[in-house]
Amino acid sequence: MAGRHRERHLIQRSGWLRAAVLGANDGIVSVAGLVVGVAASGVDQTTLLATGIAGLVAGAMSMAAGEYVSVQSQADTEQADLRIEKRELREDPKGELAELTNIYIKRGLAPELASEVARQLSAHDVLQAHARDELGITEPLRAKPFQAAMASACAFACGALLPIVAVLLAPEAWTSRIVTAITVLGLFGSGALAAWIGGAPMLRGGVRVAFWGALAMAAASAVGSLFDARV
Repeated sequence: MAGRHRERHLIQRSGWLRAAVLGANDGIVSVAGLVVGVAASGVDQTTLLATGIAGLVAGAMSMAAGEYVSVQSQADTEQADLRIEKRELREDPKGELAELTNIYIKRGLAPELASEVARQLSAHDVLQAHARDELGITEPLRAKPFQAAMASACAFACGALLPIVAVLLAPEAWTSRIVTAITVLGLFGSGALAAWIGGAPMLRGGVRVAFWGALAMAAASAVGSLFDARV
């Protein structure tokens, strides 16, 4: 019966979840703020639509590039640390074994047991043991630049579609208000969904994201109202 017991931990989702949540929320807020700000200046519906689509394309590409560079930097650091660890294991295996033993002692194991655990784990996969217990590098949390870039870009595009669809459906005189209302609801849903996936309270997550999104759109609308593009 014990062999049937399986656990699924939420931390394994952290790599792609962070990028996807950031991308979706940024897509909604950025493009909605852009549309609401431009709408406040008095431009027509066609210009608003073109503005939203341009914001979607540019934002998705920017998110992908930024996320890839950021996570690749983390991956480069991990690889550099692993190369250092490989060299130390090759040059001083006894010292590295003692270091691993001390790590387990500090975590609460008796010295004899810590020494035995260190020896057995080193015999199985010494680099993996040091990567996990000395450097804190584990497979579920390893940096994955391409995965993060794609998750972020796709999520941004999906989020940005919300205010664009609102522009298409809203009467011209009500565009700004409708886009704002739909965006706030979308942000609440996005925040609640992210909280649910991550195992956090959904209401708190939804309210938090919706509040900051509404604040961003209010600021964008205030800036847009300073200009008058009506003809």
